[in-house]
Amino acid sequence: MNGLEEWVNRIFSDVGVYDAIKVTFQMAVASTLISSVLGISLGLLLERVHFPGKRIVVRINRTLMGVPPVVVGLFVYMLTMRRGPLGFLELLFTIKGMVLAQVLIITPVICGMTYSYAAKTAPAVRTFAKTMGAGRMQTDLLLIREMKYELYFVMITGFGRSISEVGAVMLVGGNIKGSTRTMTTAIALLKSQGIFYEGMALGILLLAMAFVVQCLADFFHREAEENENY
Repeated sequence: MNGLEEWVNRIFSDVGVYDAIKVTFQMAVASTLISSVLGISLGLLLERVHFPGKRIVVRINRTLMGVPPVVVGLFVYMLTMRRGPLGFLELLFTIKGMVLAQVLIITPVICGMTYSYAAKTAPAVRTFAKTMGAGRMQTDLLLIREMKYELYFVMITGFGRSISEVGAVMLVGGNIKGSTRTMTTAIALLKSQGIFYEGMALGILLLAMAFVVQCLADFFHREAEENENY
């Protein structure tokens, strides 16, 4: 028992798991919220507006959905480094800088998924709204309401992408213990040191945390749905 306690204490003290959990959730929640607002708005706008070159824009967005996170991390690093265009903001090796990188990674994913769902749902909703004499704002609100389950899934997907990111976070955050170290970068650190069992333990803990967040999100989603039905 003493050996197990010593092993657990070593993980939580040497690696800084408590701070890593805190940083992980701060970064994931902030980047998911910002990306959801931007991505959902852009996705709905892209579906509604017709303009020359729209197909090219859609293809560019789909390309960005699969961009390697480490490339985004390098891009943000170059932007926020001392001699970079955003160096005066001092975002490098901070949680804010990590959030910026995450937003650039997640927003195209949320935008692309929202656009795909809206392209399937919007025509029928607009036809119905037109027959009911609804205005443009009413039609948009009706579309969002009809897509609420899809948008919920989009946000959960964005959160999952954020909480599991390591490449961009490592480059921009620097994996500083007690400051910018996340669960994923802590696992990467343990792997580089050849401490595999502790890394697997942190990986299981990360999965458990993601599962709990998913359960809580489902619970509040059902509560909101039941309140609407009353």
